[in-house]
Amino acid sequence: MNSELRIPMPHANTVYLNGQFLSKEKAFISPEDRGFYFADGVYEVVKYYKGRPFRFAEHMVRLQNSLTGVRIGFNRIDELYGICDRLVAENSLLSSYAGVYIQITRGVAPRTHSFPTDDIAPTLYIRAFIMPPFLTEMRSGIRVICREDIRWHRCNIKSIALLPNTLIFQEAVEAGAFECLLIRDGVFTEATHSNVMMVMNGTVHTHPDSTNILPGITKAEVLEMCSGLQINVVEKPVKADEISNLEECFITGTGSEVMPVIQIDDRIVGKGVPGPITRLLQKAFFKITYEKLAKEKITMNNEKI
Repeated sequence: MNSELRIPMPHANTVYLNGQFLSKEKAFISPEDRGFYFADGVYEVVKYYKGRPFRFAEHMVRLQNSLTGVRIGFNRIDELYGICDRLVAENSLLSSYAGVYIQITRGVAPRTHSFPTDDIAPTLYIRAFIMPPFLTEMRSGIRVICREDIRWHRCNIKSIALLPNTLIFQEAVEAGAFECLLIRDGVFTEATHSNVMMVMNGTVHTHPDSTNILPGITKAEVLEMCSGLQINVVEKPVKADEISNLEECFITGTGSEVMPVIQIDDRIVGKGVPGPITRLLQKAFFKITYEKLAKEKITMNNEKI
């Protein structure tokens, strides 16, 4: 079962739009918004573990980097924490695993390819939604496919221009796969909405941060864990023709967390089950995450991965 089919539809009703908390039925954005015309905007998704956000500050740093990269002037980053917390509370998600989607576009202006000459206010839209973990897939592993990376050359910007990702991911959906790994110039870059990590000779390999990939918040957490667990890491792209050498493979992301990959296209990875390094990192991720987020015990509904 792929991730697109398993992600539940948001049931939350209250959203935030340009300074107002209102029901989503009353939230309207102008057709003159440059996000509608040009996908001229950026976004972030933050996961909340029972009311506690995961690495919120790091998400805001990445959001600011994206805003700077596309030259959108937005000086309200410091307000977003309070807005997101309130949305989680008002939508009765404090006891759930939830996500908060933040989108900022350049704003409303007449359609011209150049930036507006007038000083316009960016459009800020935020919503909260249910985002439970993929427990079954994390236990058993997933199948992915590979495709050529057809995206632009500024993938370090979390742009709302996701049509290439959408087209590629749809191929994964139609193939019954969970994700699609991307290949550029003969090496793996990332996946359509995840980072990729591969194990060879007991060492974790991953593409270094660059304009070809989005710097992953979960990936950064996993790299820190590898250091603490004395797992060797090489930040170097893996060649597409090295699949046969893989002992393990896993993807990381806000939604996928630490997700084992057991099959790439028609090739079985390792022994066809989640490997020991992936398992160790999975357990460490949730243990460390919960310890960081709260002093009290927070469990995954008493379910073991």
